[in-house]
Amino acid sequence: MLFVLLAGMWIWQLFGQDQRELPTIPYSAFYSFLEEGKIGSINVSGQSVSGRLKDPETFDNRSVREFKTTLPSQPDSALFPLLREKKVDIQVRTEEQPFALQLMLSLLPWVLIVGAWFWLSRRIQRMSPGGPLSNILKSRPRRFEVKDNLRVRFDDVAGLRSAKQDLQEIVDFLREPARFRRLGGKVPRGVLLVGPPGTGKTLVARAVAGESGVPFFSINGSEFIELFVGVGASRVRELFDEAKKAAPAIIFIDEIDAVGRVRGTGLGGGNDEREQTLNQLLSEMDGFTRSDLTIVLAATNRPDVLDPALLRPGRFDRRVVIERPASSARLAILEVHTRGKPLSTDVNLADLASNTPGFSGADLANLVNEAALNATRRAADSIEASDFSAAFDKVVLGDPREARLTVDDKRRVATHESGHAIVAHFTPFAEPLRRVTILPRGLALGLTQQNMTEDRHLATQPELEAKLCVLLGGYAAEELIYESLSSGSENDLKQATELAYKMVAHYGMSKEVGPVYHEHHPEHPFLGQTLATDGGISDATVFAIENEARRILALAVEQAKRCITQHRPSLERLVDVLLEQESIERTALLEVLGEPDLPRVIPPRRSDGARV
Repeated sequence: MLFVLLAGMWIWQLFGQDQRELPTIPYSAFYSFLEEGKIGSINVSGQSVSGRLKDPETFDNRSVREFKTTLPSQPDSALFPLLREKKVDIQVRTEEQPFALQLMLSLLPWVLIVGAWFWLSRRIQRMSPGGPLSNILKSRPRRFEVKDNLRVRFDDVAGLRSAKQDLQEIVDFLREPARFRRLGGKVPRGVLLVGPPGTGKTLVARAVAGESGVPFFSINGSEFIELFVGVGASRVRELFDEAKKAAPAIIFIDEIDAVGRVRGTGLGGGNDEREQTLNQLLSEMDGFTRSDLTIVLAATNRPDVLDPALLRPGRFDRRVVIERPASSARLAILEVHTRGKPLSTDVNLADLASNTPGFSGADLANLVNEAALNATRRAADSIEASDFSAAFDKVVLGDPREARLTVDDKRRVATHESGHAIVAHFTPFAEPLRRVTILPRGLALGLTQQNMTEDRHLATQPELEAKLCVLLGGYAAEELIYESLSSGSENDLKQATELAYKMVAHYGMSKEVGPVYHEHHPEHPFLGQTLATDGGISDATVFAIENEARRILALAVEQAKRCITQHRPSLERLVDVLLEQESIERTALLEVLGEPDLPRVIPPRRSDGARV
């Protein structure tokens, strides 16, 4: 094909057009050159004449040796006698080309196009025997074998003890299916891994395959959906067919909520395609021919949007919750991620684990990586505690940035953050202070950071009320000190409003509204109307919720003002220290504010009702 293409280009270049472009001169200049005897030879082709001068001549400020011109439409009877008189070498070429050459030049482009199409078709046929669209219709699972690169075991998964215990039965069934069948037991066909992002759902699935020693097929839920209608269902069939051939095997579908959402809630043809894919998945998981040893693992962080037919027994029988790690699990995860990294003697992983409540496994991995990068920037030989502290600030607070504040703006920011700190330090059941800074980080001009004393799974009403007071402490301080407000309280007001709304509408912490759960949806983007819950919610109830939330926020502001008024000397002292040092850690905060004797957590009650 390359040879034919080059040959066609050469023929076209040779016969289809002039080999090179010559300078054009008027016919009068040509006739003058001829009368002066300066023309050596010419080629005549119809009315076109190209020629060569005996010596280069200057024409229009350029040196001309070869030229071309056009003869007049009316023949000049004196031209050819003059050419013979001046003894000019004349060559005449007819305009007509051979018929075969004309036919070849007209058909050559079509031959090249058809030949290229035929060559591409043959190549696609060799690469995909099923046809040009077979690669589109085919599923795209990634198959992993234990002998190759699937070497993850349960020992490599730090923490998640309860999840690994639930999945051990799946491993035992894949290893010894006859032992379960002997007593008539049925192992769950599907296991749904539920948990926040970054908690290790995919890692747990790989560990199950690594422990059981069977092939592992991994695919993302969004990979089923394609431009063409019916592709998703075809890919589901192809995926399960491949898994059945390799049975016993594990199919892992990550982010299954991309294809498994509740049916009948979308608009347009794209939703119909997704529903067809979901219907095929339901059929494959629990159809008439389901007798193979394939287990489906799926992961999602949105189990509330999955179709009920997907969660019924016979499909995803078991739900395994992958929670954020506790303190002991965080320590184990940090030990895994710091393995092989040079740590300084001042690094205490236990303290680091206790100071990172709410961190997921991915967050801890990112923390260790940022610490290593910070040590690399310092050209250090080991990772020190200061590197972990800088990494923690970068992950939680964001990168430091330069913000040119005036003296008055800087004092207002210091007053705002000091208001948060005073309320957090002297309010019962509030989380203890860790740091106060007026160095801009991320989108904030300052920050008051608190630490949870331990891993908590519940929050009591006094603790939530204390959190509201702390959130509105900066707002209250600005109103007390400056008797005016600024835009710096926007994010505090947003968080406080959301928390107050949940206290009233979700947690039942309002006597006016009562112990009822109310969900408020935003307006639908297509229908332009407010959607209510299944039971409905009246305008009067929405009005009552808003009034109660407003009342709770107003009480929090008043309580914050009383606290700041009572400890105003401490606030002014903290403002001066912040303006001087810009950032104060917990030890320095205790020196400035003192050690308050306040309860941080509500103690439990004995059977007789007294506090323990």
